[in-house]
Amino acid sequence: MTTSTPLPLTQFVVKIHSRCDLACDHCYVYEHADRSWSSRPKVIADGILAKAAERIGEHAAAHRLPAVRVVLHGGEPLLAGPDRLRRAAEAFRAALPPGCALDLRIHTNGVLLNRAFCTLFAELDLKVGISLDGDKAANDRHRRFADGRSSHPQVLRAVALLNEPEFRHLFAGLLCTMDVENDPVAVYRALAELRPPAVDFLLPHATWDERPKRPAALGATPYADWLLTVHRLWEADGRPFAVRTFESVHRTLRGFSSLTESLGLEPSDLAVLETDGTFEQADSLKTAYDGAPATGLNVFAHSLDDLARHPGIAARQSGLAGLSEACRACSVVRSCGGGLYAHRFRSDDGGGSFDHPSVYCGDLMTFINGLAGSAGSAAVPPQGGQQPAPEPELLPGALTSSQLDELARGYGGAETVAALGRSQLALTRAMLAAAWDASGQGRPEAWALLSELDVEAPAAVDAVLAHPYARAWAARRLAGDLAVGLGPLASLAAAAAVRAGRGDAVAVPVRGGWLHLPTLGRIALPDGEAVVTGCADGFEVRAGDGTVRTALDEPLRRVRLAGGWTVALEDADPLRDCHDHPVADRLPDGELLDWTGALREAWELLGRDLPGYAEGIRTGLTTVTPLRPGPAGRDVSSAARQAYGAVGIARPATAPTLALLLAHEFQHVKLGAVLDLMDLYDRADTALYFAPWRPDPRPLEGLLQGTYAHLAVTEYWGTRTLAYDGLPGEAADRARAQFALWRRYTAEAVERLAESGALTGTGLRFADGMRATVSPWLALPLPAAAEHAADRARRERAGV
Repeated sequence: MTTSTPLPLTQFVVKIHSRCDLACDHCYVYEHADRSWSSRPKVIADGILAKAAERIGEHAAAHRLPAVRVVLHGGEPLLAGPDRLRRAAEAFRAALPPGCALDLRIHTNGVLLNRAFCTLFAELDLKVGISLDGDKAANDRHRRFADGRSSHPQVLRAVALLNEPEFRHLFAGLLCTMDVENDPVAVYRALAELRPPAVDFLLPHATWDERPKRPAALGATPYADWLLTVHRLWEADGRPFAVRTFESVHRTLRGFSSLTESLGLEPSDLAVLETDGTFEQADSLKTAYDGAPATGLNVFAHSLDDLARHPGIAARQSGLAGLSEACRACSVVRSCGGGLYAHRFRSDDGGGSFDHPSVYCGDLMTFINGLAGSAGSAAVPPQGGQQPAPEPELLPGALTSSQLDELARGYGGAETVAALGRSQLALTRAMLAAAWDASGQGRPEAWALLSELDVEAPAAVDAVLAHPYARAWAARRLAGDLAVGLGPLASLAAAAAVRAGRGDAVAVPVRGGWLHLPTLGRIALPDGEAVVTGCADGFEVRAGDGTVRTALDEPLRRVRLAGGWTVALEDADPLRDCHDHPVADRLPDGELLDWTGALREAWELLGRDLPGYAEGIRTGLTTVTPLRPGPAGRDVSSAARQAYGAVGIARPATAPTLALLLAHEFQHVKLGAVLDLMDLYDRADTALYFAPWRPDPRPLEGLLQGTYAHLAVTEYWGTRTLAYDGLPGEAADRARAQFALWRRYTAEAVERLAESGALTGTGLRFADGMRATVSPWLALPLPAAAEHAADRARRERAGV
């Protein structure tokens, strides 16, 4: 990161009121080391609010942000009163540039929340998070009034209000601070009964100076044991609500991004504004020492770019390099991320620093390994063996019957798509093993290292093999393309060695002036061979001419999207050319910025226009590969069967088109994974079938793939039609005409599949699921003009 181009900040905690009506004894604001609250104004001034809104607006415009999140906080923000909350919401919304959405939230203890506040928040589209530590006994352990009275009844009334149909859409979730002396089963059940959309389970703030309590009777890792108990209940209940802590570990174990600052290596994008107009770092730093969050910056004299360049902010954006030596050498570091920054503080190290593991280090390792064990992992076969690939009939067990039905309807939530990802990872391993066995030659040290790391550092191997183009090499080898060589296997082993950081070395060929490390990037070197050594703080590459390199020339670029989801922009992997359109070269900086803005906006649109598809896309789509533009500006996109998790797209002119292409191509990705698990049609069928939208006949799989992809297309135009209900204008007319066209096309295609006589029993069940999705759309009335426009489009496509 350079001083001229800081990473943008996208989440802002604004302290509306600096006092509280409760006296929680575990509160980091009033009960921990920092005492700055006592000298600050109780209520933020309107002038500070206006300037803060201006700063956020200019920051969003400068970085082309499609959305920002503002959380009104305290103290207790409801003490600021409804008028000030209204002025705050209106100021932030008015200051944002066109195309930038505001995700506005308030976090409250719930004591003062009433119907009047909820009505106001519904008007302002302001979502509400509530602090609640569980059942009455658990909550009363810490969250009481100053006179000792329980706050539990008032909080339950607040949650009940948010669960009313009128206000349910405002309910953001519950925040529960753990106490290991509270019964985890009782806490979980009490929270689950409230039907929250999400729950965050937080470790109580602590440092090496003020350590967390560890009752001897509860063992060496009581916080891990507590969380694992809750996790088992959550899994047994079918994951009834989102839990960022659990989902982040599941994601990082598969090489994906974390959803929370307290886990993983994703850069922090958070800033805090206090009631006096000063900028601070994360609130949690108040637990370290007095003044720890201070930056010396304020909203009147400094921009948010100035704040993003602050050394304290930069330290929380530096990933692996910003961790202690012990953390960098740890096997779970990519999931743990060193833990929350504040929890690393220690004052007795010669001056006080955060260059330490988390005070919860043992708990985090036990917790992460516990979740990794529950997920299971198939090992790479040992070097030199003739061990066969897994039998295909073992793979269908990756999907339950209900998950198959969910996919048949075109959808697929987080767990369903995660199951597809696990099955694809197992298939990648099997294909790598088969390609290696078939070679009978080459680099045994690479295969041996990969096999060893799969036992000693399985998360590192999973992260590399889950990269979409890891399997492309094996597919080409098994198809008889020996020209691809065995070098890509050595590259996979080297990337896993770098991720594991144990000091393992492997020789990797350099071709075309580049040494490529899948999932990491590439290094410019003379052609020949170089030795890659993974070490605790990175890697060393030693070329044949004596050149030594310790940094990537062209790292894999990643785009962080709203909600913590990160997508790779893959413009360097030599095997990315498996798409059926030419791939683009390395993106110049200007084009990278355009892609970043377009992806961020497209993700916001997917959440709005295709909510039934968005969570599956977020779970399974890891990589976007830029393609070269099509002729005459034609939109170009592609999904490669042997590249699960990737879609190839030539960046279109508008973000809505990009959103539609992402959804369309990810449908192909999902269906390809289903077809790898089970037969939906007779593979011996050689007949050709016409798709309603194409002039040329295609094999049955082509018709099936097109139909499935167009479920998402139809729903996209359907949601746009509903959004424009009763409104005039060109955009509304186009949405209605497109919806009329694609609902008819897709329904006809489903019936053509069902009547083909080539579907298996499972395939007919799949067709029934697609039909069930299309049927309600057919019943939606549309203006005659939309139907006429659809008829014209059909005739034009048919050449009539």
